[in-house]
Amino acid sequence: MYAVIMAGGSGTRFWPLSRRDRPKQFLAIGTERPLLAETAARLAPLVPMERVMVVAGERHAGPIRDLLPDLPADNLVIEPCARNTAPCIGLAAALLARRDPHAVMAVLPADHHIGDPARFRTLMAAAGARAKAGEIVTLGIRPTRPETGYGYIHYDRADTVDVDGVEVCRVERFVEKPPRDVAEKYLASGRYLWNSGMFFFTARRILEDIGRFLPAMRAHLDAIAATVGTDAYPETLAR
Repeated sequence: MYAVIMAGGSGTRFWPLSRRDRPKQFLAIGTERPLLAETAARLAPLVPMERVMVVAGERHAGPIRDLLPDLPADNLVIEPCARNTAPCIGLAAALLARRDPHAVMAVLPADHHIGDPARFRTLMAAAGARAKAGEIVTLGIRPTRPETGYGYIHYDRADTVDVDGVEVCRVERFVEKPPRDVAEKYLASGRYLWNSGMFFFTARRILEDIGRFLPAMRAHLDAIAATVGTDAYPETLAR
């Protein structure tokens, strides 16, 4: 399994603690180390650093290298500009597929605080096994309040099974940041989870789906991947 850590950010959510040059993933918020360092550390021993890829903007390249000195240089992928989640994941998938055609990806935000890293790795391993079999997997978080700032996952309780102590269920739909009254209904129903923003799939599977739903993006990703290791790569990526 490879881990792709999405480490972009504009530094607005935790202002004034966070800034454009120092968004929250570079802060120690409820942790001893900055959140990005915590994210990378909790992956071991399941995912060694040589299989960790960090995607970020040029502005944050230096701080990332300082926080993760053992990250291989080729595993820090610099985006020429912020294009949100889908292009970030697509770029990582295109690069990993070129490196390893059978790559299983765990896509993770850089700014989560997780209290039980061992349990988290158990969930990652279970999700990775399903992803290797061709499925797209996400991790849901049991909600504790009617939060309006998070996305929700509506899941099928009737199609939930226990696999070695891990609940596996089918997603019905994703809902973005509902109003308070709707969030209260979600919480009361017991059929909704918070969307963690963590996803697991093979690089090949997600590229196939990007080709199906975002064909223009797939064409750009293929063009970028074809130039890896050549002088044309930076210019092609920038376009």
